[in-house]
Amino acid sequence: MERKFPFIENIPIENLKLDLLNPRLPKSKQGKDEKTVIEYLLLEAATEELMIAIGKNGFFAGELLLVTEDLTEENKYIVIEGNRRLTAVKLLLHPSLATVKKVSVQEISTNAHFHPKEVPCLIFKEKEEILKYLGFRHITGIKSWRLLEKARYLSEMKARDYSIISFQQSCVEIAKIIGSRSDYVKRLLIGYELYKLVEDEKFYQIDGLNDTRFYLNYFTDSLNKENIRKFLGVNIDSDNPLEGINKVNLKKIIYWWFEKNQGQSRVLGDSEGLKLLDAVIGNSDALNSFEKNGTTIYEAYEMTDDMDIQFENKIRDSLKAIEQADKISNKVKTFYIELYEDLKSIRKIALKINDFKDKIIQQGDDF
Repeated sequence: MERKFPFIENIPIENLKLDLLNPRLPKSKQGKDEKTVIEYLLLEAATEELMIAIGKNGFFAGELLLVTEDLTEENKYIVIEGNRRLTAVKLLLHPSLATVKKVSVQEISTNAHFHPKEVPCLIFKEKEEILKYLGFRHITGIKSWRLLEKARYLSEMKARDYSIISFQQSCVEIAKIIGSRSDYVKRLLIGYELYKLVEDEKFYQIDGLNDTRFYLNYFTDSLNKENIRKFLGVNIDSDNPLEGINKVNLKKIIYWWFEKNQGQSRVLGDSEGLKLLDAVIGNSDALNSFEKNGTTIYEAYEMTDDMDIQFENKIRDSLKAIEQADKISNKVKTFYIELYEDLKSIRKIALKINDFKDKIIQQGDDF
């Protein structure tokens, strides 16, 4: 009687193969061989800690490996989900597979109480069935991947399942599948396309920058900033968002974000840094000073109109706070000791600001 997919079965470790195209692998490591994957997982994925846990407690049956039959080799299965766990077990059984951290791996294997020779697997008929499941589990579910891994997975999903519909509509459909918002999917997909342009340029030969050290959120968060989008030539509402891409400006931004000078980059890609950069890009004088005169992002930001807006907002916020304090002052039972000094300080600062304003106005009076 033919078994109905998916079904659970214990499979010998010798019959399980690592997925060489796993989206969690950096592109530079994909499609190589098991030796490359094992080396990467040892160096970057805390595999030794997992070896220790499995060696001490055994393989947790509740964490099934998700596999599909290898069509090129009889009785072999490719592990689509669970490659780190499979690597840990393989190294417990065969520590000689390690090409890095050899001493540590051998020691862990020697001291282990458990060396599983087979593990429980959930066998699927086709890889696509697993990928759809992983879409929710790893994009919006409890076992979230790094952003670059998410974006790479969604890009592969779009190419595989939604190539015949428009980009905008594909974002809507993918969002339904993974239980997310279409604007988030859109920013991930566009951000990944920008990343691929940078990767294709060998990361502009910036020292230390590669696919394992690139922060994709710099792109995805930047796509919420109008001035940065225009600077890059990205139209997020188009079915071809990168049609007008400005590769010269793309290179500039990557250098600003990632090239280190005395251990510091010119602009941080966090929310504060992107706010500063967006304001500077939106002001031609500030941008020119930042690009050509070597001013810091903070100095350039002070040249933007955004400082005027911030000044007004802070004054209005302060006024609102004082008005609120005034409204409840008649209900205060005991005024705090420093109140008088604080009020004097407020008056002093207000007069100082007003005097400075009058001075600026007088300087501009040509009469």
